[in-house]
Amino acid sequence: MAPMRPTLALTAVATASGLALPACGGDEPVDAAGTYTVSLTNRENGCNNPNWTEGETTTGIGVVITQNDTAVTADVQPGAARIALDLVLGSHTFVGTVDGNDLDLLITGETSFSMGTCDYTIDADIDATLSGDVLSGNIYYRAQTDGANDCGALTGCASRQEMLGNRPPS
Repeated sequence: MAPMRPTLALTAVATASGLALPACGGDEPVDAAGTYTVSLTNRENGCNNPNWTEGETTTGIGVVITQNDTAVTADVQPGAARIALDLVLGSHTFVGTVDGNDLDLLITGETSFSMGTCDYTIDADIDATLSGDVLSGNIYYRAQTDGANDCGALTGCASRQEMLGNRPPS
């Protein structure tokens, strides 16, 4: 049986992460709430997604961030990126925290895939910084495997996209 890989959806995400990186500090959280227009650029393809082209950029992705003190959510708006995230991860809403200017958000993958005897999901982790109205950082897509022998290169893999978002000044 051919491996089932979420390549179309990841291509749409970039073309649309699960070890969260801790934010540093303990500073007062920045006001990150707002509607952003985001661009993604594919970088390292550590999980060997066959339709992932390094350097390929997708623009115009709408994201609405809501915030309650240090708790934040990032809801990807309707379009190709949202569809891709729903297909690959089972959700299009990242959940996390803000510490000072640093945002750390995660979607824990719920959609199961298989490759031979390996069963896995994919998590997406946003590690970003807000400076004024500009949100920049990375999204890491990481496979979470069952550890079967067929998991091979998926074990511990990560693919990365650079992210740049802007919101209208308040």
